[in-house]
Amino acid sequence: MEFLNRSSANKRRTWDLRGNSFNCDCKLKWLVEWLGHTNATVEDIYCEGPPEYKKRKINSLSSKDFDCIITEFAKSQDLPYQSLSIDTFSYMNDEYVVIAQPFTGKCIFLEWDHVEKTFRNYDNITGTSTVVCKPIVIETQLYVIVAQLFGGSHIYKRDSFANKFIKIQDIEILKIRKPNDIETFKIENNWYFVVADSSKAGFTTIYKWNGNGFYSHQSLHAWYRDTDVEYLEIARTPQALRTPHLILSSSSQRPVIYQWNKATQLFINQTDIPNMEDVYAVKHFSVKGDVYICLTRFIGDSKVMKWGGSSFQDIQRMPSRGSMVFQPLQINNYQYAILGSDYSFTQVYNWDAEKAKFVKFQELNVQAPRSFTHVSINKRNFLFASSFKGNTQIYKHVIVDLSA
Repeated sequence: MEFLNRSSANKRRTWDLRGNSFNCDCKLKWLVEWLGHTNATVEDIYCEGPPEYKKRKINSLSSKDFDCIITEFAKSQDLPYQSLSIDTFSYMNDEYVVIAQPFTGKCIFLEWDHVEKTFRNYDNITGTSTVVCKPIVIETQLYVIVAQLFGGSHIYKRDSFANKFIKIQDIEILKIRKPNDIETFKIENNWYFVVADSSKAGFTTIYKWNGNGFYSHQSLHAWYRDTDVEYLEIARTPQALRTPHLILSSSSQRPVIYQWNKATQLFINQTDIPNMEDVYAVKHFSVKGDVYICLTRFIGDSKVMKWGGSSFQDIQRMPSRGSMVFQPLQINNYQYAILGSDYSFTQVYNWDAEKAKFVKFQELNVQAPRSFTHVSINKRNFLFASSFKGNTQIYKHVIVDLSA
């Protein structure tokens, strides 16, 4: 390789690179970039690896040929308590996290400490056997739906003048006996939330905001022991607009899909997802306009399915013995799916756009995980991992350049 030495006029320097075995991976990216920005004359030097570049000339490569950016979840902080559901919300121009603690019965609210660069306690709501703390901001007012196994479930609002949470409403105990999941959603400027009830005598019920409080709007079905409810929007034909749907997961039947009827303002039982018994939960995500769902099973394989216009179609199976959470998450341009297990390590998958499937790339050690939540604060991205038997864990989403 010959190049002009700028420090000495008209002097040329020569490096003899012949006889070297070059593995053209990320560690050699600097040389390829340097060759592209210098006046060096390079003889025919060939790559010996990796296989896709074997016998290719080094000076024919460009920086675009190297995929050197990877991501990982690095442990950031431990919270010394068990947890179930974790949610994040924006309120008064700040970001907050709320964690349901089943054994202490509290909803713990966290805020970001801009000095210490950690999450710290902000406030709490004390209850009994709390399983879900679901925030919902209507206009500028924060409400929190607190679902409990004992003592009934309640709705609180944030009093900004008193700087505390005040209980404003009880949820009817005759319908909601053993809540397991809550989803909030908005249809045509109306706010709703739905509670999945897992008791033998409970009713999964939708509540609607009327300007002063939430009232019972629709009971979907009774006595099916629902464990999860998911709100999503899908189109029945390629040309049609997406419409609201609910998917109910149950221990006694296959996941049921309900479609919103605009005329009656109610959800109508549409169909179920065949050959998927014992599904604990369903969560959805989108890639390039296509809608997918992750179906969690404690026994058997969990699945990834794609909406095909009239039904969901199998895309991928994941072995998932002991799983109670299979959570898709999007962080910037990265699409992940995290499969927890009570018996082994949590598996983190990354979406491969070429294969249109998830590929495994990391393991996390979380005891009995129940939820995974993405929290974005000050251009930092975190993963909150709840644990039913150990500490709640916080991971930081890290981008690593292998060529650096």
